[in-house]
Amino acid sequence: MQTTLAPEFQGTREGAEAEAILRKCVHCGFCTATCPTYQLLGDELDGPRGRIYLIKQVLEGKPVTRATQLHLDRCLTCRNCESTCPSGVQYGHLVEIGRKVVEDRVERPRSERVKRWLLKEGLTSPLFAPAMKLGQLVRPLLPALLQEKVPTRQPASAHRWPTREHERKVLMLMGCVQPSMMPNINSATARVLDAAGIQTLVADEAGCCGAIHTHLNDIEAGLADMRRNVDAWWPLVSAGKVEAIVMNASGCGAQVKDYAHALAHDPAYAERAQRISELTKDLSELLPDLVPRLKPRLRARGPRKLAYHPPCTLQHAQKLRGGVETHMAALGFEVGTACSESHLCCGSAGTYSVLQPELSHQLRDRKLANLEPLKPEVIVSANIGCIQHLGSGTATPVRHWVEVLDEALA
Repeated sequence: MQTTLAPEFQGTREGAEAEAILRKCVHCGFCTATCPTYQLLGDELDGPRGRIYLIKQVLEGKPVTRATQLHLDRCLTCRNCESTCPSGVQYGHLVEIGRKVVEDRVERPRSERVKRWLLKEGLTSPLFAPAMKLGQLVRPLLPALLQEKVPTRQPASAHRWPTREHERKVLMLMGCVQPSMMPNINSATARVLDAAGIQTLVADEAGCCGAIHTHLNDIEAGLADMRRNVDAWWPLVSAGKVEAIVMNASGCGAQVKDYAHALAHDPAYAERAQRISELTKDLSELLPDLVPRLKPRLRARGPRKLAYHPPCTLQHAQKLRGGVETHMAALGFEVGTACSESHLCCGSAGTYSVLQPELSHQLRDRKLANLEPLKPEVIVSANIGCIQHLGSGTATPVRHWVEVLDEALA
């Protein structure tokens, strides 16, 4: 796809990147077959190909309208289209560039501006933890939409952290909302790794991975989050004290693995960001090493029949498929994935479920309907957003797979 950039984008880093991505586009439309919003709405402009044309027009200097913004807003950034694309179009990077340009040129209604500000500042604020505790105390009194976002109180084991030291060490990002919403995911991760002889370290100065600010078009704040994390991790990384940076939220993993790209233009951080991205692993990538160490310690307790929802950030952004199912099965669990549409997003997509609740609920219910025939004891996933979102629409427990594994350990 040929494009002629408007003068203001010529010679810029964003313009050059967008132009390189657009050149790969071949108009085939394979992506529309796997785009969740196109499946729901049937509108070409609510599919990747249509959105690419909108971004192309924006970069060529055509008028930017509120309608352009709405079509880009409806994109989940699930990157399913990248998995389908025969040309390797990096749609995720292109849509970030397009959204930022549109955000700068189209003023949102005041209600939207307030909501988006509250999300990007509130979710990453130290005040989020006490606010979540208050929400859990008054949960029955909250409106249904807010109840969906407030999980029930976590078990006492959620704060039980292993104390043994091991020669093998990894860093782990705690996340911005996970310690308050579902702390058991982090502690279960540490306990499972401890059982396999690996010590989990945490850099207190690290915080949000940068995804929240970035996906809400506050690119500079997102970059600041990334630089802060690089600084927090670098002393341990540069000293060779950790063998990996482990992510148990696949959304964070996808973002941190992209630090090398995001900070490539920053001479003070480019080299370090590259190293951070290279060291970053989703927790499931450790499973081949963990299985033989954990298998002798497993006991026949807890749920065994699981339905697994692979998050988009795992299977499409990180291109990791099949690992959880295969290795959990090797540990004695019966794991099934949806026979239909296992590749489609559940509708969580970070803050999407708050900003686009109608589409989000449709996708959630569609996903749960496809999982229901498996008749699982527990639905498992690998990202807190998916877990909370799916759990709001079913009576079947929804948990992180590492929590189920932790429960089965002696």
